[in-house]
Amino acid sequence: MKLSEYPTFTIIMRGYTPDQADTIMQAMDGFENQFGVEVTMNTPKALEIIRDGNQKYGNRIKIGAGTVTTLDETKSVIAAGAKFMLSPIKFSDEIFTYANKKGVITVPAAMTPTEVHEMFKKGADIVKIFPATTVGPGFFKALQAPLGNLPLMAVGGVKLQNAKEFLTTGASYLGIGSNLFNKDDLINKNINGLSTSLQAFIGIKNML
Repeated sequence: MKLSEYPTFTIIMRGYTPDQADTIMQAMDGFENQFGVEVTMNTPKALEIIRDGNQKYGNRIKIGAGTVTTLDETKSVIAAGAKFMLSPIKFSDEIFTYANKKGVITVPAAMTPTEVHEMFKKGADIVKIFPATTVGPGFFKALQAPLGNLPLMAVGGVKLQNAKEFLTTGASYLGIGSNLFNKDDLINKNINGLSTSLQAFIGIKNML
């Protein structure tokens, strides 16, 4: 997968059941170029969700893994078909080497200018600023003033109400977790409701 193909929004699936994950992927119909799916490794049956999702939707939906912290996890998610990997921490040299060999997009996390610089120097495709709301949208603009234009993702507390501000102050990508969907829509497998929530974020992007 090429960085140019990476979508603006990443749906963070943490703690979703396989049925809920499948319903979300159904709701993504027509929005595949705008959203990717990140299944976190601390989700029960995470590898099953990644594998099954790729078998059913892999030709049109970009499915990856989140909360990847070890080389063993890296190998297992890539074997399951993950096209990209996110982490709440930095990636090791071994993880970068393996992912690069397999053509998988790497998105480690950082919170300081030094960490951001280090991760890009080691080969990160995108660096995830986490938790984003702790540093705020202004951090993205301030960081890139000395370091240059960088592919940064805001994750942690991102929601519809602050998405525009992050995107207009230097974040190229947004990762959205529990703030993305109405909980009732998930429980009731309301595909139309889930689609409406996705469309709202696309509306924000179209306003820019």
